[in-house]
Amino acid sequence: MIRFILVQNRQGKTRVAKYYIPLTESEIQSLKGQVHRAVASRDQRHQSNFCEFGSYKIVYRRYAGLFFCFGVDSNDNELVYLEAIHLLVEILDSYFENVCELDLVFNFYKVYALLDEMILAGEIEETSKDVILARLDVLHKLE
Repeated sequence: MIRFILVQNRQGKTRVAKYYIPLTESEIQSLKGQVHRAVASRDQRHQSNFCEFGSYKIVYRRYAGLFFCFGVDSNDNELVYLEAIHLLVEILDSYFENVCELDLVFNFYKVYALLDEMILAGEIEETSKDVILARLDVLHKLE
């Protein structure tokens, strides 16, 4: 199960945050800093995209200047979530036509809608890029 999703830039500024477990505000702030320190300090060439993080694992991938991090249960398959991150980035790239950090900042509500279409209660619900994009187009037409 996915416990949290964080998208952070290289400086540690959180651009997207979604939590599937209850956390206090102080726990959230602490979590953001700890996750960024854990993934930003890793060597991209010689270390894997998984790291232990307390009772969870962090599965992350760096695209351009952004770290896409999923906090998952330690007994879950990391490769499934690595593929989910890649799918998320592919959908963002298709939806925003060459996504950049500013797209996430200024269209955060669309990013959260995309996450809601893809992930339900911490479980991956939809894995078809075409289906998710079609649902997002329907939501866009309702605006």
